[in-house]
Amino acid sequence: MNTENQQRNPVLLVHGIDDTGAVFHKMAGYLGLQGWSVYSLDLVPNNGDVGLDKLAKQVADYVTATFAPEQCLDLVGFSMGGIVSRYYIQRLGGINRVQRFITISSPHHGTVVAYASQRPGCVQMRPDNIFLKDLNSDAVILEQLDFTSIWTPYDLMIVPANSSQMPVGNEVIVPVALHPWMLTDSRSLAAVKAALTNIIKLPFLKKASS
Repeated sequence: MNTENQQRNPVLLVHGIDDTGAVFHKMAGYLGLQGWSVYSLDLVPNNGDVGLDKLAKQVADYVTATFAPEQCLDLVGFSMGGIVSRYYIQRLGGINRVQRFITISSPHHGTVVAYASQRPGCVQMRPDNIFLKDLNSDAVILEQLDFTSIWTPYDLMIVPANSSQMPVGNEVIVPVALHPWMLTDSRSLAAVKAALTNIIKLPFLKKASS
């Protein structure tokens, strides 16, 4: 077990809209008991008042301030946090730091719920918004790391729920009844653990050492 722990990357958890890092309390505790070093940050503001690209810059700054330049990490983004994390990976150089990337109930193709708000961050999460179209135009970049999307078909925040599906990476469907429960249900936690224990293939290791 000690050898496994030494080989594990630190895990950074990125929360969703109207949340803070505290929303990961159960998941962080669970992963910590399994031997991971777990980190989270509070995105400010967390209510959609600024664009997701601005929040992604906070993720980039946090990574730079917290981890050594040569340290690879694994990234878990919940809901909006998954899109913020994608922007960090795809547009702000995170592709060179992140080895495993997990999104949980993230609106990769938008959610109609976002039409309820005119806040910039919410507008960016509407179906067919130019922000998401841009990210999805080169989503193939996620094939350079170990990417997993975990989602539930019963989600009432991500509408349609299959907006969480991606044409690349791995997919895990967890039949959880409510959006927030995706962070606490034992099946979700097990899915996150499984994704974080995926063996990183040689190309990823070469990228990390380059």
